[in-house]
Amino acid sequence: MNPSKNGRRPVIGVSAHTGPIRVAIFDMTATFVAQTFLDRIVAAGGLPVLLPPAPAAETVIDRLDGLLMLAGPDIDPALYGRPRHPMTRSDARRDTAELALLGAAVQAGLPFLGICRGMQLLNTLRGGTLHQHLPDLIGHERHSPGDGVYGAQKVRLAAGSQLAGAMGETALVSCHHHQAVEDLGDGLVATAWSADDGTVEAVELADYRFGVGVEWHAEQDPDDGPFLALIDAARDYRRS
Repeated sequence: MNPSKNGRRPVIGVSAHTGPIRVAIFDMTATFVAQTFLDRIVAAGGLPVLLPPAPAAETVIDRLDGLLMLAGPDIDPALYGRPRHPMTRSDARRDTAELALLGAAVQAGLPFLGICRGMQLLNTLRGGTLHQHLPDLIGHERHSPGDGVYGAQKVRLAAGSQLAGAMGETALVSCHHHQAVEDLGDGLVATAWSADDGTVEAVELADYRFGVGVEWHAEQDPDDGPFLALIDAARDYRRS
């Protein structure tokens, strides 16, 4: 699709990470997003803008047409009333900023897609809980086989769900997560599961224009369905 034939590109806010990086000979703290995420938004017809984990980041919601919440560190289990597992690693600054950002998006009815941490953040926002170390529950590490390695997971998607409409009722996806949904948050429905062990791999906010979280790394997969669906919903949101 040529976005120029349909007006300006929808503006998609992207939750960014702040941390140490090295550029040439300089070590510094920077705010950044992996280029793969941005490329997928552009290819689907959107225009990405980076949103740092800064105070009051949520005040930009009225300037956006959609939101992409990205992968990253674990969420502080105190936010969903659980003691910390030894394998849990969290970032308080991102937790605070991104919960406010996503909360404002939901209040405004803004279309959003959450990837990995983004899905877990959605569940936490809505009062749900997380399994903090999935291998303790299912007895294997195929969802997160090692540093820099994605586990191939066959998932089944709920018929009639927004994801199934974008991807079909089965898909092979790329996973890298050691946490997963335990209790679903208010208003959320599970819409994809691992065919291997039944782990919840996607959720959707019921009766919402497009409010989807996927546990897998959609940016690593050839299927553009989730990104195209986000951009289509963002375009409709702008028009309305």
